[in-house]
Amino acid sequence: MKKEIIIAGFGGQGVLSMGKILAYAGLLEGKEVTWMPAYGPEQRGGTANVTVILSDQRISAPMLQVYDIAVVLNQPSMDKFEPRVKPGGVLIYDSNGMTRKPTRTDINVYCIDATDKASEMGAQKTFNMIVLGGLLKIDPMVAIDKVMLGLKKSLPERHHKLLPANEKAMGIGAEIIRKTA
Repeated sequence: MKKEIIIAGFGGQGVLSMGKILAYAGLLEGKEVTWMPAYGPEQRGGTANVTVILSDQRISAPMLQVYDIAVVLNQPSMDKFEPRVKPGGVLIYDSNGMTRKPTRTDINVYCIDATDKASEMGAQKTFNMIVLGGLLKIDPMVAIDKVMLGLKKSLPERHHKLLPANEKAMGIGAEIIRKTA
């Protein structure tokens, strides 16, 4: 098993955290992992993306040009990464703020209205966990219990009270993701 994933959006959406949690869960499962963040000069509001590779074998090259899975959370990321999904791969997008939908017919496209759901719940900080839950519903590459353990290990102890809300958000993401093409 080898999964090459890009998660991309604006800074402040939890893009890098989502990748870090996914990578941490992979490590906890004994997988080979790479986590390569990239972001603009702005801390919040600039573009950000993270490449995560999870594999049962050694990873020879962490730099990728094409991906098995792309999670895109804004239009610039859609424009940049939709063409770079491998044929037969997966593209997941949040419809909020998108000016166009994906157009490729040789990939599996899923929509997750995570922004709307997080707002409806009054829990905007769980947005990235809603998206992560949707991703893991489509491709359960790591176990949810390992994701939660990774989240617990990466959060400061003072934030551990947020773990149940994040776990609930992942469950909601699994419920609301839908295939569009």
